[in-house]
Amino acid sequence: MERKEALALLTKYNESESLLKHAYSVEAVMRHFAKMNEEDEAYWGNVGLLHDLDYEKYPEMHCVKTREILEGEQAEEPFIRAIESHGYGICTEVKPESYMEKVLYTIDELTGLITATVLMRPDKNIQNLEVKSVLKKFKTAKFAAGVNREVVLKGCEMIDMDLSDVIRHTIEGMQAVSDDLGFSGQ
Repeated sequence: MERKEALALLTKYNESESLLKHAYSVEAVMRHFAKMNEEDEAYWGNVGLLHDLDYEKYPEMHCVKTREILEGEQAEEPFIRAIESHGYGICTEVKPESYMEKVLYTIDELTGLITATVLMRPDKNIQNLEVKSVLKKFKTAKFAAGVNREVVLKGCEMIDMDLSDVIRHTIEGMQAVSDDLGFSGQ
């Protein structure tokens, strides 16, 4: 699936600006990790872009409806499975196994925390966001309380990376699309 097709599918099922920006964030971070690991950036990016495909229209069937939709689009099983695995222990029992699946599982919630951190900044600029600022917010349970920090920490273990390094790479991935996210400053 080309990005253009993935984007058309995403916008067919999602209209919420915040959900679309979340999809762009996860896509960019997945591309960043793919590049770091000499993997297929377009493929990883499309997994990130479509990871919450069903969330707006079918929140009670999250990840379940995605399978139906993607099977209807003749998506490959590994692609569908990767997307399902990001909901492991939350809305699916599909455990992340491949490195790509583990990265998606790890960074999905983290992009939300970073987004919340940037939105609290007076300049709304991700370009100068430091890891220590995000770590401080990570340790404050009341800040962005909907972010499942346990998932992020489990994911860090899965990919054998320190939380600080995962935060740094997630910020770097999101910085690449800061204009699309509205995070380039006022």
